[in-house]
Amino acid sequence: MNDAIVKLEIDQRAVEVNQWIEYSANKLVRLRDRVLGALHLGGRKAAYDDEAYEFVGGASDSLRRKHYDKSLRLLWKAENEAPFLPFHDASPVERNMFELALRSMTDDERQARERLSLPAFRAFLDQTYTLRQKRAIVAILAAIGHGEAYAWLVSADLLNQVKSTGGRAALTMQVLEEAKHFVVLRELLQAFQVPIPRQSAWEYLLLEGVYKAPGTEKLFGMNVLVESIALSFFGLMSEMPGLEVLRLFHLDEARHTGLPGNYLAEFPLTRFQRWNPAARLRRLGLILPALALIPALEGEMAELGIDAFEFGGSVIRKVGVLAERSGFALPMANDKLFPALNRLFNAYCKRTRKGHQARDFFASETTVGERQLAVEREVFARAVSPS
Repeated sequence: MNDAIVKLEIDQRAVEVNQWIEYSANKLVRLRDRVLGALHLGGRKAAYDDEAYEFVGGASDSLRRKHYDKSLRLLWKAENEAPFLPFHDASPVERNMFELALRSMTDDERQARERLSLPAFRAFLDQTYTLRQKRAIVAILAAIGHGEAYAWLVSADLLNQVKSTGGRAALTMQVLEEAKHFVVLRELLQAFQVPIPRQSAWEYLLLEGVYKAPGTEKLFGMNVLVESIALSFFGLMSEMPGLEVLRLFHLDEARHTGLPGNYLAEFPLTRFQRWNPAARLRRLGLILPALALIPALEGEMAELGIDAFEFGGSVIRKVGVLAERSGFALPMANDKLFPALNRLFNAYCKRTRKGHQARDFFASETTVGERQLAVEREVFARAVSPS
């Protein structure tokens, strides 16, 4: 088993109380939306079945293999096919191996795939993690897996709302990457062979709120808030054995978090869009369920030796920096918001953790791995307030 994981001791009573609160809130939220839906007054917007971890209609994996998988295998690059045009969309390996990539696999490639077969991977996970640790990993990553489903929906919705050819091209690639994230992460989590939990009430409120947000406010909800959470989770867990593929997810999320700043630099929000009180409160309303996720996941994260409040401070700091850079003003500036939330975090921990001493959770950095840290330094080094 993985001796590097040292479980954190936390107040189990607090964990149970948070579970009861979430369970009750989930019942109320789902009932409300079923009633609203039956009355055609709103309700749930996404055609997504989080209990089955699938979109409505089922997996249709044969359709995915025939079209999505094959399309990616045969995806041509303009740099290779039309080198006289100013495209640079092929990697050095793709430029050198372009013809080979279209041929059948070699015997060596077949052997490599056999060595990495699903049964072998499942056996590796069983040898590396306890059953409780596997459940914790799946519970944490499922929160992001459900988020990827909504990211797919939201980025497709935004495609028709952004301006310019470049803007639509950027969103088109995000739609493709979100599709890839959802189907790959789903397969990865199923390999752990433990139940995949539904969305929590807090995820549900957050993601439905993002999907229902008007216009480019979706850029705040998805690319600033949700993608920052995903970036942080992937940065936290991509060094764990068997989860190395999450480094690639982390790279994609870094681009996604950079999109609002790059897009709004060319098509900036108006002063009214940035500063009007209703928009600022709506943004805060999206952040609140994300804050509730921190204690809700505390037990699972502690099982893996992760302090949920260190993680939460790190995430919210990144969200605040990106929001400020993009021009999405919040009801409070970061220099006031961060200390206020830090006091809230410390108050909770003082009540639930024996001998807790006040600390600055917002100075925490929970991303690990030199490559991942370098990616995030590049993302956040460019974070400057808009004029």
